[in-house]
Amino acid sequence: MRLVASAYSIAQKAGMIVRRVIAEGDLGIVEKTCATDLQTKADRLAQMSICSSLARKFPKLTIIGEELVVWVDPLDGTKEYTEGLLDNVTVLIGIAYEGKAIAGVINQPYYNYEAGPDAVLGRTIWGVLGLGAFGFQLKEVPAGKHIITTTRSHSNKLVTDCVTAMNPDAVLRVGGAGNKIIQLIEGKASAYVFASPGCKKWDTCAPEVILHAVGGKLTDIHGNVLQYHKDVKHMNSAGVLATLRNYDYYASRVPESIKNALVP
Repeated sequence: MRLVASAYSIAQKAGMIVRRVIAEGDLGIVEKTCATDLQTKADRLAQMSICSSLARKFPKLTIIGEELVVWVDPLDGTKEYTEGLLDNVTVLIGIAYEGKAIAGVINQPYYNYEAGPDAVLGRTIWGVLGLGAFGFQLKEVPAGKHIITTTRSHSNKLVTDCVTAMNPDAVLRVGGAGNKIIQLIEGKASAYVFASPGCKKWDTCAPEVILHAVGGKLTDIHGNVLQYHKDVKHMNSAGVLATLRNYDYYASRVPESIKNALVP
C-alpha cells in the first residue's frame, strides 16, 4: 500500500510535467521505430521523474525485482499527444507480484480540459486487486449494445477484421491503452479489441488492474492471462481483448484465422 500511495502522487507529478511541456510549446518529438512510434520531451522528463522518485522512496525495489516489478509508461498515447488529442493521454504505473498485475495507477493529465479555461485539469484513478478501484464513477454500456474501442494510429487488416467480427453497433478509434480501459469502466465502450502486436506490458499492467478490480477481464486474443514478471517479453505479441462485462461473447467471436496469425 505504501508503494501504491507513492505511485499515486508520483503519477500526479508526471501529469503536471505532461501539461507543462505542452504549455511551453516545444514537444521535442523524436521517432523511435517509425513515424507512428514517437517520443516527446514529456515522455523523457516524466520517465525520469517517475523512476527517480520510485528509486528514492524504495531503494531496494530492484533487489526484490524477481517478485515485485513496477511497469511504467510515462506518456501513454504519445502520438495523440503530439496531435493535440489531449484527452487520449495517460500516465501509467502498474505493480506486479510474482508475475500477476496487482495494483495500478492511471493519471489523466488533461481530464476536464474541454470544460473551459477555469477548469481544474487532471484526475488519478487507482486500484488494488481485492480492494477495488477508485477515482471514477463506474458505468456500463446499455444492455444489448456492442461498442468496440480500438487503436487509432496502429491499425492493420488483422485489427480491422477482428473488430468487424464483433458485429459492433459502433467503433471508437482512440489512442492509448489506458484511455481505452477508462472507456470500458465509464460505459463508453463494451470491449477493447486490438488483434495485433504493438501494445507493451507497461501499456496494460496498470489498466488491467483497474479493470479486474471492478469485475472486468483483460487477456490476449487467445484468452491467455498476461504475465508481468521481470523476464517476460515486453511485447503483447498476441494482442489484447478486454471487457467490463460479457467477455465470453467477444472472445467467442474472434476468428480462428486471426488467432492463428498471432503467436503468444
